[in-house]
Amino acid sequence: MANLLESWRYLPFHLSPNLLEIGSFQLRYYSLMYLVAFGVTYLLVRRRIGREGYPYRIEQVQDYFVWAIFGLILGARLGYVLFYNFSYYLGRPLEIFLPFEFTNGIRFVGISGMSYHGGTIGVIVATALFCRTQGADFWNWADLFAPAIPLGYTFGRIGNFINGELYGRATDVPWGMIFPLDADHLVRHPSQLYEALGEGVLLFLLLWAIRRRSPFDGFLFGLYVIGYGTARFVIEYFREPDAQLGLFLGLFSMGQLLCLLMIAAGGLILAVRKPRAAT
Repeated sequence: MANLLESWRYLPFHLSPNLLEIGSFQLRYYSLMYLVAFGVTYLLVRRRIGREGYPYRIEQVQDYFVWAIFGLILGARLGYVLFYNFSYYLGRPLEIFLPFEFTNGIRFVGISGMSYHGGTIGVIVATALFCRTQGADFWNWADLFAPAIPLGYTFGRIGNFINGELYGRATDVPWGMIFPLDADHLVRHPSQLYEALGEGVLLFLLLWAIRRRSPFDGFLFGLYVIGYGTARFVIEYFREPDAQLGLFLGLFSMGQLLCLLMIAAGGLILAVRKPRAAT
């Protein structure tokens, strides 16, 4: 048992983030996980259209993914800049979208830093614009995708785990792990796996189980927003806060503050969209 726990603890050291390397070219598992996430979401949505009577064509779904991917990338990047590192990028605006650092000359560093909450806002804006061009009802379209999104999101968190990034806080639990990117090499919560389970698998199972019993358009989407916000808020207690921000009031991370807004927004959606009883 001791050997098994030791192997588990150092598992991240045996995971390469690269699926394939040819010279300077690298194909990362993280990128592959994003492709898998979109693929899984597409297949589940296609199944719903075929079996649950949604009045959309598969071609519309395929076109929508172009809009959604663009909104996701743009929103996630801008969200990270605004929510997590605004003071840094305020003086370095070129680094927001260019993969170079200009502090001491010009140095290629790639683009790092994405925000889930920013990505969500970007996708919502892209969805609203897409529905307007298609003459589709936004809330009905959002409900079509809401039960499928968490399962796709699961693979993104697995990608974070393979990368060894976004690890958890120091702990003494027996399933804790040591991550190569942690300079202190402390035993930490594998919070990426917690998120894959809570915000991904469990939320998917809940929404998928009730998908046919939605009482009004916007119900499933509102529940997704509340469910994700709640799961993420709890799991953030096990995740290492962003070094440049720390904890607000010594209690809450930026992710938790954004999740509180998310939960409130989900509740507002349900309250506004719920049909009023006839009098």
